[in-house]
Amino acid sequence: EVYQALILGLKDYASKNGFSKAVLGLSGGIDSSLVAAIASDAMGKDNITGVFMPTRYSSSESERDAKAVAANLGIKFTGIPIEHIYKLYLMAFEPYFAGTARDITEENLQARIRGNILMALSNKFGWLVLTTGNKSEMSTGYATLYGDMAGGLAVIKDVPKMLVYKLAEHRNGIDRVIPDSVITKEPTAELRHDQKDRDTLPPYETLDPIIKAYVEEDKSLDEIVALGFSRELAAGVIGMIDKSEYKRRQSPPGIKI
Repeated sequence: EVYQALILGLKDYASKNGFSKAVLGLSGGIDSSLVAAIASDAMGKDNITGVFMPTRYSSSESERDAKAVAANLGIKFTGIPIEHIYKLYLMAFEPYFAGTARDITEENLQARIRGNILMALSNKFGWLVLTTGNKSEMSTGYATLYGDMAGGLAVIKDVPKMLVYKLAEHRNGIDRVIPDSVITKEPTAELRHDQKDRDTLPPYETLDPIIKAYVEEDKSLDEIVALGFSRELAAGVIGMIDKSEYKRRQSPPGIKI
C-alpha cells in the first residue's frame, strides 16, 4: 500500500505540474536507490536520469552501486565529478576561514554543489528534481538546506528510515533491482572521511520510534521516557526535531503516507 501510494503521489504530482521527466542524485545509498525505483515505476524508466556526483570522500563502492541500480532499473545514468568545483569553493573561502577548523561547513558545501547541478539540469531540460531525504533525516535536520533538500518533490519525506529498508525489500520482491550491497551497507553521507550516520544520529531502529511518538503521536518527553527510552536520548532527539523546523519550512512538498 505504501509503495503504491508513493508511485501514485509522484505520478500525480509530476503530471499535474507539467513534468514528464525527472532527475535525482544517485549516491549508491538506499534512499536514492528507492526513490529511483519509485520514479521509474511512476514515470517510466526512459524518463528518469540518475546523477552520481563524487568528491574525494565518495567510495568506489558507491559508484559501483549507483551504476548497478541505474542499470537494473534501465534508467539513464551520468556521472558529474564535483571535486574540482569543491576545491574552487575551498580556495575562495580560504581567506575568510583562515584559523578555523574544518567542520560541517565544508561538508555541506558538497551537498550544495550537488543541489546546484541538479537544478541546472532541471532548468536546461525541464526535468523535475526529486529529493531523496527520508523522514528520519528531515525530522532531525540531518539534511543540508539548499543542498540535498533542493528540489521539486521530496518523494520519501514521510517515510522513516526503517520503512525505507522494508520498501526496498518489497520492491526487490517484485524484481531485484536494488543490490544487496546497497541494503546491507552502513548508512553514510560520505561528506567526510569514514563518516557514518551513527556519528550524528542514534541508531535508526531507536530513532524512528522516538520520532513517531513525538511527531505523530504528540507524546511529551515524560511519556516517551515511559516507553523505555533514556531521558537524555529522548531529549536530544526532541531538541534536534524542534531546532530543525526552519529547515522543514523550506523543504519541497512531499508525499504524505
